[in-house]
Amino acid sequence: MRKILTPVLLVLLAVIYSSLVIVDEGTRGIMLRFGKVHRDSDNKVEVYEPGLHLKIPFIDSMKVLDARIRTLDGAPDRFVTVEKKDLLVDSYVKWRISDFGRFFTATGGGDYTQASNLLRRKVNDRLRSEVGSRTIKDIVSGTRGELMVGARKALNTGQDSTSELGIEVVDVRVKQINLPDEVSSSIYQRMRAERDAVAREHRSQGKEKAAFIQADVDRKVTVILATANKTAQELRGNGDAAAAKLYADAFAQEPEFYSFVRSMKAYEKSFAESNNMLILKPDSDFFRFMQAPK
Repeated sequence: MRKILTPVLLVLLAVIYSSLVIVDEGTRGIMLRFGKVHRDSDNKVEVYEPGLHLKIPFIDSMKVLDARIRTLDGAPDRFVTVEKKDLLVDSYVKWRISDFGRFFTATGGGDYTQASNLLRRKVNDRLRSEVGSRTIKDIVSGTRGELMVGARKALNTGQDSTSELGIEVVDVRVKQINLPDEVSSSIYQRMRAERDAVAREHRSQGKEKAAFIQADVDRKVTVILATANKTAQELRGNGDAAAAKLYADAFAQEPEFYSFVRSMKAYEKSFAESNNMLILKPDSDFFRFMQAPK
């Protein structure tokens, strides 16, 4: 009897164990019966909350879906602004499943790869619309925050809503905005040409101002030198006149001394060189002050 009960108990335990399924915290379960989604009386996909649940062994199977926030981060995509300028926008999206039944059916049985592709397509369409209505200046510095908020709201409630996928977009963020290489090169060349033109204009204006300053300095120097020369000539003339007056007054008082001084200067100039020679009579008046007094 014991030999019969033991296999029966083992079979019962196996059946009971296979009838139990655990849905972990942070996940939701979708029951499949014969590979088809199990629905409730209202024909809605039945979603199993975290906990212990029963299933029919070998008939039912549980598909577990992640209820946490997920991140969709792909390669930068090219968008066109209102000025018809290309931009490379690198963005990411935070999303989670809001309707697990709809998500399961819309993504071919909860296929996250398919869900990411569908969501990325909708996000790109929304970003293309947001970028296409703004200028580069607005996107780079002005309304990037409005762009991200507008994209998130449109994805949740607009025509591009992700609700048909059973997805709620928690946040849309633009990480980086770059210009394509060919656009960057042309813009750089144009900016360089503009800066060169401005630099040439500044240099030209600087040279013009330098010429005016140099001419003004030269004029002032000429005036200063002329005034100085005039003053020097006047001072020299006044000095010579004062000296002549002093000499005249002095010599008027002593004419004989004046004659003596003039003779000494004449002797000095006449015999300044060693080879100077004068042929004069001994009693010449030139040697009057060199003769012994009579």
